Amino acid sequence: MSTDLRRARPVALVLGVLAVILAVTAPGFFSRAQLAPFLAGTAPVLVVACGMAVLMVTREVDVSVGSQFALCSVLLGLLLGEGCPPALGIPAAVAAGALLGAVNGALAAGLRLPGLVVTLGTLAIGREALRWAREGRFVQDLPPSVQWLGLGQSLGQWALALAALAVATAVSLGLQGLMAGRWVHAAGSDPAAAATVGVPVRRVTFGAFTLLGALTGLAAALNVARFTDVDPKTGAGLEMQVIAAALIGGVSIEGGRGGILGVSLGVLLLAALSPALVFLGIPPEWERVLQGAIVLASVAGGTRRAPGRPTP
Repeated sequence: MSTDLRRARPVALVLGVLAVILAVTAPGFFSRAQLAPFLAGTAPVLVVACGMAVLMVTREVDVSVGSQFALCSVLLGLLLGEGCPPALGIPAAVAAGALLGAVNGALAAGLRLPGLVVTLGTLAIGREALRWAREGRFVQDLPPSVQWLGLGQSLGQWALALAALAVATAVSLGLQGLMAGRWVHAAGSDPAAAATVGVPVRRVTFGAFTLLGALTGLAAALNVARFTDVDPKTGAGLEMQVIAAALIGGVSIEGGRGGILGVSLGVLLLAALSPALVFLGIPPEWERVLQGAIVLASVAGGTRRAPGRPTP
């Protein structure tokens, strides 16, 4: 059994138990009318979570993805509102996200500043810049051809889900099969040892920040396609969602270990909690409690399984 599959087993088990409970007590949860919008809404989160997983494997974390997501969403909305075709607007959003990620990477990897500190700063700068520029105003009246990628709601929802699945598959294959993926794991496992065997640790870290930014820009484009306007406050709390999904999915908080399959299941599990509670008649206040408990259990389990850790 591959390492990625082994890490994904615990979250798959929890997700399976939840699915069985819902199938018995609330079968309407799995109707097409519920499933398609659920997957479409989860798609942007999954895309960002894939990038966050890669970055966390390098021993870094980016808490500014929520503000990056909002900046790229507003930029794309303004471009589309001015008549820019989606074929140009979407790459522009991806490029803007990559640029924002590269700024974080240059500060963290280039200047060797702690990534958490750097991205706390850029999180605040991004949010305040949007607040000053938009003053809470939505970007409204996007062209009808933008919504659902011009495919209509029914087909467009599945298209967004498939786009996120394609991204997750590509990132997973890259982590497992490409030299760059092996460098990512090596840089996170032991940066000093990796550097001695020729791994460009700082460039790998910079690239991981940039990749996360680009995927955040792409996720913003997928999210814009779901609505007719853009809220400048969109993406609030996104950083906690994707970090939690990565931890639940088996990405080590200490770097060096992680796979996309478990992260994808972690995204689905966290996203399913809120509607599941509604279907089960449980007060929504329990959602945060359950999320926190799942994250703590995942981190504790991952720490206990970590190789080479001394036993107290």
